[in-house]
Amino acid sequence: MSEVRLAAEQRTEFGKGAARRTRRAGKIPAVLYGHGSDPQHLALPGLEFARVVREHGHNAVLTLNIGSDTELALTKTVTTHPLKNYIEHVDLLLVKRGEKVTVDVPIVINGDASPGTLITQDLTTLQIEVEALHIPEQVELDIAGAQAGTQFTAAQVTLPRGASLAGDPEALVLAVNTAPTAEQLEGELDTEGAGVVETPKSDEG
Repeated sequence: MSEVRLAAEQRTEFGKGAARRTRRAGKIPAVLYGHGSDPQHLALPGLEFARVVREHGHNAVLTLNIGSDTELALTKTVTTHPLKNYIEHVDLLLVKRGEKVTVDVPIVINGDASPGTLITQDLTTLQIEVEALHIPEQVELDIAGAQAGTQFTAAQVTLPRGASLAGDPEALVLAVNTAPTAEQLEGELDTEGAGVVETPKSDEG
């Protein structure tokens, strides 16, 4: 993952009102923390940071120009408004070159299982430990030709060189099952109303 350079400003006002004013100015409130240092309250350029997230994902590594200082930071948490879909706040983790970090990366499934099967995916991301400047945008799992009854665990996901699994290697990522037949599906539909007894209407009136 490539490094991205952004200009950040120190924030001196805090609270919801100050955050709203920051966003109205086209900037995103952020906090930079880590390595035992005091948290720094920053304002990031809104359009530029949104483009970074679109192009590099939520694990983007930023080179922040803060006044005369330069800091390397990992995008740790991006909080988005649930309805209006704009970025409300960002948490950044201070990192150093060569340092390893633990991140969640998306799992991409490659290939098709055998005909007549149905796959169920339990995990969509994998937690790995990797050098901060070499975080992959995704990791891959090849299921080409897998037969019904096959299960794929976290240990079977292909990791880039230098990365290691941070979570449980036996965690189930994906299972290949036998696809239901048309007759089985019809049988399920036929039994949807089973157990419902209609009471005849009385002729008395």
